[in-house]
Amino acid sequence: MNYYLGLDMGTTGVKAAVFDNSGNMAGVGLTEYTLETPAPDIVELDAEIYWQSAKSAISEAIGQAGIAPADIRSIAITGQAETLIMVDENGKPLRKAIVWLDNRAAAEAKELEERFGSDALFRLSGQTEMLPCWPAPKILWYRRHEPELFAVTAKYLMVEDFIAFRLTGKYFTCSGLLPSALYYDIRTNSYDQPMLEALGITPDQLPELKNSGEASAVCIANDSPVSAGTVIAAAPIDHVCGNLGSGCSGEGMISETTGCTLALCAAFDKIIYDEEKRLSTYMGFDPGSYVLLPWAPTAGMLLKHFRDEFSGGMDFKTFDAEAAAVAPGSDGLILLPHCAGAVSPDCNPHARGVAWGITLAHKRGHFARAIMESVAYLLKDNVEALRSMGCNIREIRSLGGASKSKLWLQIKADVLNLPVTVTECAEATSLGAAILGAVACGDFPDTASAVAAMVKVACRVEPGNAAASYIKPFEKYRQLNKLLLPTFGGKNE
Repeated sequence: MNYYLGLDMGTTGVKAAVFDNSGNMAGVGLTEYTLETPAPDIVELDAEIYWQSAKSAISEAIGQAGIAPADIRSIAITGQAETLIMVDENGKPLRKAIVWLDNRAAAEAKELEERFGSDALFRLSGQTEMLPCWPAPKILWYRRHEPELFAVTAKYLMVEDFIAFRLTGKYFTCSGLLPSALYYDIRTNSYDQPMLEALGITPDQLPELKNSGEASAVCIANDSPVSAGTVIAAAPIDHVCGNLGSGCSGEGMISETTGCTLALCAAFDKIIYDEEKRLSTYMGFDPGSYVLLPWAPTAGMLLKHFRDEFSGGMDFKTFDAEAAAVAPGSDGLILLPHCAGAVSPDCNPHARGVAWGITLAHKRGHFARAIMESVAYLLKDNVEALRSMGCNIREIRSLGGASKSKLWLQIKADVLNLPVTVTECAEATSLGAAILGAVACGDFPDTASAVAAMVKVACRVEPGNAAASYIKPFEKYRQLNKLLLPTFGGKNE
């Protein structure tokens, strides 16, 4: 039996999972960390914590699997994008990591957008706008505010690059981590020299580019729980790995993840831009492939917030039962779930949540169901945007915590009027990374054959009789969005 390890470097924790060549998860480990927020818009973490946490999670996963470290054929590292780590010539971090949530570089982001132009940056990166959380403006901020450290910085790394360096002693990165860096050109698979010059850095200060699934280096003997000689494969961002780990290697399938946030991932075999700038473009899990990645800041966290604040913290099973007792459409109660802003398909960072049509007859179960329906409406809105881009969608693969709710799955299937499937493996992101590692070490000829062997469907939810009941509520949801979204962020707010 061959084993592969997928490592997911998340925002608040790292998860390691070991899989065999049939896709069975043999062991999993999780180590959490707490981000530092010393001031508004500042989010940091000691880079050494990432390394210690990764080692701990890997050790736990291997131990739970009951195998020797030498039994691991390959490792692939996925996770968050945009978190920036600056190291000296010896690979030692010069300061705390600037986490992707950090927005200190607002002035620099505005300056770079004015210098290069929003359209040119869109073509370069596939990102619909220049944001202060992207690494390019962060580097410009670093240059101006910490010049002594800037002068001695040898490499600028993402979290995944830093962990790979500690495992292998080599500096490399997956191109699939870089579209939102804003110094990488998705058209040419190369660093953008004009942007680097504007930031005051050189290509030598960035890691070597590798394609997704490429065998990039081997581990060295050090204090890690991984055996020397283990292959390290390049892997793209977490949502793209989750798309692969859920089995979306064929035409007509897209993945949706309803965790704290909502994210969809639709693959294309060529570069594609949304000219309306609703959807961002990223690199896919196969070389030369791309994905459109619409997302929303709030989804599952809205249901959790309502449960915790307004229901005494009852368990989700009871919460589901109360929502299930309410008829489809929540007796006219419609919510807009934009409690932390709207991103796609309509963008307004100032947007906030709305409850429309409240009557004295509406109870807690109505609000619970209306929240689930609102996320399904938002999902459908983004599915329609993907269809307008030529995406043929016949099935949705559902990931994230919400996929455990049979009611929520049925609501999505009814609203979308599409089958919604869930795979056996709950750790699709780690499995996607492990699949790339299995291909990189030559155990499968390509991702499609690896998916066929390693991904299994657990359940399939077909649209039911309620599908027709959601046509008019969804139309009303769209009307409310069109009417109310522009009212947020006005001069009087």
